[in-house]
Amino acid sequence: MPHLFVDISAHGFGHLAQVAPVLNALATRLPDLRLTLRSGLSSDQLHSRITTNFIHLHASSDFGYRMLDAVQIDRAASASAYRVQHTDWTSLVATEAALLKAMHPDLVLTDVAYLPLAGAAVAGIPALAMSSLNWADLFAHYFAAEPWAVPIHRQMLAAYNSAECFLRLSPGMPMRDLLRIQPIGPVAELGHDCRGALRKQLGCSAGERLVLIAFGGFSKRLPIESWPSMDGTRWLVPDAWQVVPQASRKVNAFEPLGWEFTDLLRAVDAVITKPGYGTFAEAACNGTPVLYVRRDDWPEQDCLIDWLKLNTRCCQISAADLLTGCLAATLGALWQQPAPPAPSPTGAAEAAEHLFSRLTALAGNQSV
Repeated sequence: MPHLFVDISAHGFGHLAQVAPVLNALATRLPDLRLTLRSGLSSDQLHSRITTNFIHLHASSDFGYRMLDAVQIDRAASASAYRVQHTDWTSLVATEAALLKAMHPDLVLTDVAYLPLAGAAVAGIPALAMSSLNWADLFAHYFAAEPWAVPIHRQMLAAYNSAECFLRLSPGMPMRDLLRIQPIGPVAELGHDCRGALRKQLGCSAGERLVLIAFGGFSKRLPIESWPSMDGTRWLVPDAWQVVPQASRKVNAFEPLGWEFTDLLRAVDAVITKPGYGTFAEAACNGTPVLYVRRDDWPEQDCLIDWLKLNTRCCQISAADLLTGCLAATLGALWQQPAPPAPSPTGAAEAAEHLFSRLTALAGNQSV
């Protein structure tokens, strides 16, 4: 039984959205796969996306960036956290190597922490990375001018470059400092067609539009109660907002409806979100129009936005219009755009094939 150890970042839901389709595809090729997942996400969140059995270690080996909200990072807190993490890097890597040795995996996969890669290198365990970004490039973007950042960045790059390869998803950052990049296609889960059932469940009138508001696992409470009314529009919002029903607008929390997120995404007429791999890729592959608000100083967003413009109907909205709910004209323009062909999420099969080949080769070597 091949054993795969997977580390999934809990910095939002996008990393799980990248990994889950790959693991689901791999499990169909290797039904006897032994799977151990480490993530700060809850077991329920992991099970909502990953269909095969796994052991869950509820812990995080990375934090990505400390956030003020869904679109703003906390630079000071992030800098402090990185400096703490790298205070005794050698000891931290040794502890990670010991943990991995005790787990006895055949292969380590990370999206997109670098500590497991460094630990696997010390432990002599083959390792791969996969994502649309890496923390070293983002760290350089924010902190390259800081004198204290140079050795930390060097350690991050060394960890990433210790991996056998980095499966860079499309769309993805260039990653020019990484040595063994292997580009693959988009990774996204395709939703089931629940549009008719959802509209019946909500009691939608003929011609009523459904607009989903989702910021990829980060809190961004919008003052929807004060938005101008928009006849013919129903908003689907996070349950955590605890919106009180009003006669002037139709609002429903989407989690209690009981549908998988990708099913909802496919069923709605538009999604309002921030630039992030998971929602952008899944919206495009499911043919869902997107309204997005840019993230201040987030270096990954440009490659994501450029790709989105080619692959689905989309419009940018300002932070001010998002707060005030002045969205009617932009939504109208969005729905008037011609819809391009939806891209095919080929990356999951490509990554699964790579993992399958590597795991079977390692198992074959061990049997010899």
